[in-house]
Amino acid sequence: MIGGSGFDDPDFLTDVRTVKKGTPYGRLSADPIIGRVGDIEVIIMLRHGYGHRIRPSAINYRANLWAMKDMGVTHIIATTACGSLREEIAPGHLVFPDQFIDRTTQRQSTFHEGDQVVHISMADPFCERLREILIRTAAEEGITHHPTGTVVTIEGPRFSSRAESRMFRLWGGDIINMSTVPEAVLARESGICYAVAAMSTDYDAWHHTEEPVTWEMIAATMAKNVESVKRIFFKALPNISYEDCTCRTAIETASV
Repeated sequence: MIGGSGFDDPDFLTDVRTVKKGTPYGRLSADPIIGRVGDIEVIIMLRHGYGHRIRPSAINYRANLWAMKDMGVTHIIATTACGSLREEIAPGHLVFPDQFIDRTTQRQSTFHEGDQVVHISMADPFCERLREILIRTAAEEGITHHPTGTVVTIEGPRFSSRAESRMFRLWGGDIINMSTVPEAVLARESGICYAVAAMSTDYDAWHHTEEPVTWEMIAATMAKNVESVKRIFFKALPNISYEDCTCRTAIETASV
C-alpha cells in the first residue's frame, strides 16, 4: 500500500516493523513499514512522509517505487485524497479510477534515462484485475463507491482556480488529486499491478454552493474515510493472487 495521511498507524497489521532502505534514486519518503495480514506480507510506503511533510512535487516517486519493487511487491493499492468534479461524487465517497489526465510538469516519470528510451503504454493505466477486486470488496462491505472515473493529477501544492476546476470538468475529469502521476506510470514500468482507492473530500473549486477546498476540510473527511479504505484493504488482500497480468509484461514491448 502507498498511503497518504491517516495511514501512518498500521493498526490492521501484525508483526509490524520498519526497515531502512537505500535506492539508486535517493531517499524514500519514509522508512517502509512491514507487517502481515494473516500469511500475506504487506509493505506500507507513506507517500508524504511522517506528518505529511513532503509536498507532492518533492516526493521521490522513483525511489519509492524502486524500493517497493526491490522488496518483492507485486501489487500496489494506492490511497489518495481527491476533490470531486462531479455532483454525484459527494465528499466521503470512494472512487476507483480507470483513467487519468496528467497535468504535472516537474516530475521524473520514467526509470529509463540516457541512451535507453522506453515508451510505456498507459492506454489503460490501472490494473483491471486489481480494480475489480477492490470494487467487489467495496460493494460487499456496503461502502459507497464509484467503480470508474478519470482522475486529473495536478502539480500542486496549490489548489485549482475556479476556472481550472471548470475546465477539468469540461475535459471529462471526475476527480482531482496531486499524486497519481507518475506513480501509476512507474508502477507499470516496474511490472507491478497498481490501482487507486481515491477518497473524495470536497468539491474542489467549481461548486458555487460549497466552500472552496481547504486543507482542514480534506483532513476532516480523510479521518472518516480512512477506516473504510482499511476495511477494503483488509478484506481484499486474500483475493489478490500472483498471476499472469499484462501489467507485468508491458515493459517488454516498450523499449526502443
